[in-house]
Amino acid sequence: MKEKILIANRGEIAIRIMEACKDLGLDYVVVYTPADEHSEHVRRNLDSQSNSKKAWRIASYTDPNDILAVADHTRCTAIHPGYGFFSEDFRFARRVTVRDRPLTFIGPKWEVIKDLGDKINTKRVANRLGIPTIPGTDGPIYNEMEAEDIAQQLLDQQQERKIKNPSILVKAAAGGGGMGIEEVYQIEQFRRTYRQVQNYAKRQFGDGGVLIEQCMRDYNHLEVQLLCSRHGGRLHFGTRNCTIQSTGRQKRLEASPGFDTSCFSYDFDAAEVLERIVAYSLKLASHVRYDNVGTWEWIVSRNGDPYLLEVNTRIQVENDISARISYIHGKQPNLIREQIRLALGDRIGYSQNDIHFRGSSIELRIIAEDTHRGFAPWIGTISKLSFPTCEWAAVYTHVPTDRPYAIPSDYDPNLALAVVWGDTVAEAKERALRFLDETVIEGQNAGGDAILTNIPYLKANMDRLLTF
Repeated sequence: MKEKILIANRGEIAIRIMEACKDLGLDYVVVYTPADEHSEHVRRNLDSQSNSKKAWRIASYTDPNDILAVADHTRCTAIHPGYGFFSEDFRFARRVTVRDRPLTFIGPKWEVIKDLGDKINTKRVANRLGIPTIPGTDGPIYNEMEAEDIAQQLLDQQQERKIKNPSILVKAAAGGGGMGIEEVYQIEQFRRTYRQVQNYAKRQFGDGGVLIEQCMRDYNHLEVQLLCSRHGGRLHFGTRNCTIQSTGRQKRLEASPGFDTSCFSYDFDAAEVLERIVAYSLKLASHVRYDNVGTWEWIVSRNGDPYLLEVNTRIQVENDISARISYIHGKQPNLIREQIRLALGDRIGYSQNDIHFRGSSIELRIIAEDTHRGFAPWIGTISKLSFPTCEWAAVYTHVPTDRPYAIPSDYDPNLALAVVWGDTVAEAKERALRFLDETVIEGQNAGGDAILTNIPYLKANMDRLLTF
C-alpha cells in the first residue's frame, strides 16, 4: 500500500513537511485548529484541485484522539509530528505504533525517545560512556548532608580551576522549563536553599529529589546534527551555533558550522573541539541504537571544554542550516525528506565520505515581538509581507503574502524563518543583513500601533555570531 502521511503540526514546519512529501511522491493530509484556518499550511490544501480532502479541522494539536481519528478516516499510514507538540512524547509514539491499526511514527522508536527524553538518564548513560556532562549529580539526591558534600566539592573544583564567581545550581529533579532552580554562591547558603528547593519540589511535583550541578555562564551553545537508520548507518551533518537566544532561552540567530576562526580568536583548537563533540554524539547514538534524525546539544566553555546538555529526538527548526553547508554528490540535502524516507524503511544510501562540507549558513527567526520588553509577543494584523528573492536564501513562512493576516494569540508569533548561505561566514553575514534590509513587514495592532518585530535585534546581534 502506498504511504500516506498525516502532518500533525502547523505553520512553517507543516509546509516544509508537505513539500518533502511531494518530493518523495507521497500523499499527505494536514490538520488545523480554528485559530489557524487562515494559515498557508491550510490554505494551500483547501485550494487543492485534488478530489481528496487534504485539510481537516481539529480542536487541538495536542489532542491525540482528534489526530488519530483523522489518520484513520483518511487512511494514513504514518504520522509526522514536526517539532514541539507530540514530537518527543514517547507515549504518543508508542500509542501510534502499537494500536490495532498501527501507524509509522516518523521519528526514533519510542523506547529511544523515552530513554533520551529523560535528561537524568541521558546524563547517566553519557557518564558511563566517558562523554563529558556538566559537573554535578546524575541522579536525584534526597539526603541533605550528602547534598552539601557534593555542593562543597563542586565549589572547590571551580576555585581550583580559577573560575570567576563560582556557583552551583540546586534544581528540582522532577522539574522542567526553568522551574524549581536556585543558584548558590557560598556553601553557607546551601542548606537553606536545598530545603527551599526540596519543599518546592515536593509540593509541585510530588518528588523531593534535588539535582546539584555547576552553574555554567561563559559558554557557546552548540548542536550536532545526526541522521541515523534502523539498518545501522549513523552519519552527521556538522555542527551549529545557537548561542544568541531570547531571555526565555528561545533561539533567534543560528549559524553553521559551530565555530569559525575567521570571526573570532578562540582560546582552544576550534576544529578539534567540533570533531570531538561530533565523535561523542555518534558514540552515544550508536550505544542507544538511534534510528532517525536527532540533535545532540552541547555547551562549550571559553576554554574549550564541551559538556553534553541533552538530546532532541526530533527534527529541529534549524535543521536547514546544516543542510545548506552539506553537499551529497554536489547537491544540498533536504533533511526532512531524509527523515521521512528513513522512517518508512529506506536505507541511507550514502556514507559519511559522500558528505562534503562547504561554506557557512545563518538562520534568522523573524518574530513579531518587542525585544526591549523581554521579547513580549506582539499581536495584531499583518497587512504587508514581502521577502527578497535570492539564489542564496530560502524562506519558510505560513503567513500569507497576498492578503491581511491576523496573528493568532494561541501560539508564538513566529512569522518566518530565513536561511542564507555563502562561501564564508563574512559573506553569509553580509547576505543576512541585506536580506533583513530588503524584508518588508507592515501591520497594526488593535490600538493602531505599528507592528513590532525582532529584525532590529537580529541586525544588532549579527556580529556576535560564533563569538564568546
